[in-house]
Amino acid sequence: MALERRRTGMASILVLAAIALTFTGCPVQRHAGMEQSMSNKVELWRKYTVPPGADPSVPDSLGGAGFELIAEKLGFATYTPKPEEMKFFGDPQARTGGEIHIISNQFPPTFRPVGQNSNTVYNTEINNFVYETLLSTHPVTREFIPALASHWKISDDKMTFTFRIDPNARFSNGLPVTAEDVRATWRLLMDESILEPALQVVYSKYEEPEVLSKYLVRVRCKTKNFRNLLYFAASMQILCAAEIGNLTGDEFLDRYNYNMPSGSGEYIILEQDVKLGKRYVLTRRDDYWAKDYPMARYTGNFDRIIYEVITDNPIVEYERFKKGQADVFRFTMATTLKWIGDTASEPIRLGWIRRVRVYTDGPMGTGGYAFNMRKPPFDDIRVRKAFAYLLPREQIIEKLLFGEYEPYDTQYPGQVYANPNNPKVTYNPELANRLLDEAGWNHRNQEGIRIKNGQPFRIELSITPPQARYVTPYQQELRKAGIDLQLKFEDWTTLIKNIDARNFTIFYFGYSGLLIPNPETSLRSDLADKTDNNNIQGVKSKEIDALIAAYDTAFAFRDQVRIIRAIDSICALMWFNVYTWNPRGLRIAYWDKFGMPEYVLPRYAQLSYVYSTIAATWWYDPEKAARLQRAIQKGEDLGGPKGIVEVRYWKELAARDPRYGFQF
Repeated sequence: MALERRRTGMASILVLAAIALTFTGCPVQRHAGMEQSMSNKVELWRKYTVPPGADPSVPDSLGGAGFELIAEKLGFATYTPKPEEMKFFGDPQARTGGEIHIISNQFPPTFRPVGQNSNTVYNTEINNFVYETLLSTHPVTREFIPALASHWKISDDKMTFTFRIDPNARFSNGLPVTAEDVRATWRLLMDESILEPALQVVYSKYEEPEVLSKYLVRVRCKTKNFRNLLYFAASMQILCAAEIGNLTGDEFLDRYNYNMPSGSGEYIILEQDVKLGKRYVLTRRDDYWAKDYPMARYTGNFDRIIYEVITDNPIVEYERFKKGQADVFRFTMATTLKWIGDTASEPIRLGWIRRVRVYTDGPMGTGGYAFNMRKPPFDDIRVRKAFAYLLPREQIIEKLLFGEYEPYDTQYPGQVYANPNNPKVTYNPELANRLLDEAGWNHRNQEGIRIKNGQPFRIELSITPPQARYVTPYQQELRKAGIDLQLKFEDWTTLIKNIDARNFTIFYFGYSGLLIPNPETSLRSDLADKTDNNNIQGVKSKEIDALIAAYDTAFAFRDQVRIIRAIDSICALMWFNVYTWNPRGLRIAYWDKFGMPEYVLPRYAQLSYVYSTIAATWWYDPEKAARLQRAIQKGEDLGGPKGIVEVRYWKELAARDPRYGFQF
């Protein structure tokens, strides 16, 4: 992918929260295995010592000890999984311990969880290990399940939510999680000076949360919206009020950049484990408050998750992986030839490295070229359409991607939300040239470049070096049509800052996908002329705005799909993006020293989050690791499959069991 960002973090957080560190019920024994005592590390982060359990001064009716016994009578709900569901929360064979080494192609522009420059997939990956939400979602059914809140109550009119925070919940600094932390977090997100305006779009839908007691917090919604509970409870990651509660947004940005406020999640990033631009490490907290809860017992298994950064050089990434300097590898466009052609190298030929293609139900996301419609030349729809017809994507897929990818013409590829009637765009230079003539670019200078009002059609596209291979064929087709597309190489951090500031004409984008679409943060007209949000193209449409408003109150799934398809159709006819392609399945390789669930990746695993999904759900297997080491030392064959293994667990489950299908 190119410029990978999260759209206000909603779906990215939802997906990872559903597959990573989830829990409920009463504590039980942590699974046995390679448990390495980390008691010698606790003092590195814990600053306070608070006894486990509920504050004895808080009565049961206000969320204290014994609340579980009266919760139903008070109108609160919770979720307890059935025994047959537990395999979806991790494999009981999982062991705790060991490390996993991952190569990242970028260093995060900041480590702060929210605010300016934090809106990337790299931050989302980190945040979902370090922070937690009030509720999470079931990894298969997507029902709400407990997280920081053990119980919740929804008013009859669906406008008021009350949460009981688990009295066992603790931040890494040792302080208990309380209702005040929820209020302080909401206040921070509503502070415009954190410079992430989409957060105010989302969280302005709620009144300020009310602290009812140490463990009870209530929030009232200003308007009815079927996503209100999702966004407030399962998307807002709770920060520690003792650390952020008295800070303005400006002060928050100043205090937290490559350091982070305390979180309640199972992992922490220690300052000594950060080497700017080169490396960062997530360390598992053995004092994690929910480590023995049933739905968290078999996730978060590695003691350390180590990210080494190799910027914008996927071939070097792959070669280092083959040398054993990384444990897993996600194949992208730039390494597709390695995926299909690297069969003779020793690690693959002898089975030390395994390769697998996994089909999940997670959204693939979107990528391609996006236009800044606020200024010429892309304020003219004819020019935008011409650029779409000049992209030779079928040839690129065939010749450069070896048929491993598929084209699409929607904001929701592979999802039920995609409008099947969107125009199917194919390479058509004749039509493109007619459109450019009609737009007034009907003369050429001596260089063959089109001219309008005395100005040559010359624009600049900033890219990272690995993208050049796939952009150059497009550049050549544009040149034939009389358009001079000049490529400028920039590092990813500079590129994203310029886009957030709207200092671009055209850009090569990549977005992670959303399980539940949230068009308001990328399509609402009132965001079009603001910086630091995801309405990057400058979309302004009264029709889309009206559909967004209707979507908010569409509680029936069928109505939600109908509205999103209508929005998708309008977007397609505005031609503000030229879409490219997505891979067939999630393609990964790994050194054969890990255990993993039978489904390999959870149901909603996404392309952009493969590495963190693996780190959350796989485990280090010491017996397999020893066997691998012996094979390497002796040059022996490990046996087993050497080719690409295809895993269709989720597709087959949905096909044979209607409970796991999508009804529309």
